Amino acid sequence: MSKEFITPGGVHQPGTYSHAVRAGNTIYVAGQVAWDEQRRVVPGGFEAQAVQAMENLKRVLEAAGASFKDVVKVNTYIKNLDDLSKYREIRERYFSPPFPASTLVQILSLATPELLIEIEVVAVVD
Repeated sequence: MSKEFITPGGVHQPGTYSHAVRAGNTIYVAGQVAWDEQRRVVPGGFEAQAVQAMENLKRVLEAAGASFKDVVKVNTYIKNLDDLSKYREIRERYFSPPFPASTLVQILSLATPELLIEIEVVAVVD
């Protein structure tokens, strides 16, 4: 099976990883955070960070030939469970029924202390 490594424009350049890998009809998207194209954390707190992470996911999925409708699994990591209801609200802007399988975990820290959320997905395309 061939593999395609995807690094789209419109998102920060990754370090020692790929934003996504497409293997056959499955797309594995690396965890996306609230970094803008210059790898700066977006200002504005949790809501702004969650939206930026989703927009980064959207760009990576599109570069891989997929969309949120193709996502079958979501793993979300957040620092504060008090942000859960806001995350659910934002998530519903991007996903629609039937919703993908999902896991949400509270964590102590992400790649940098300012980051509040990270989201990774797996998508399957026909």
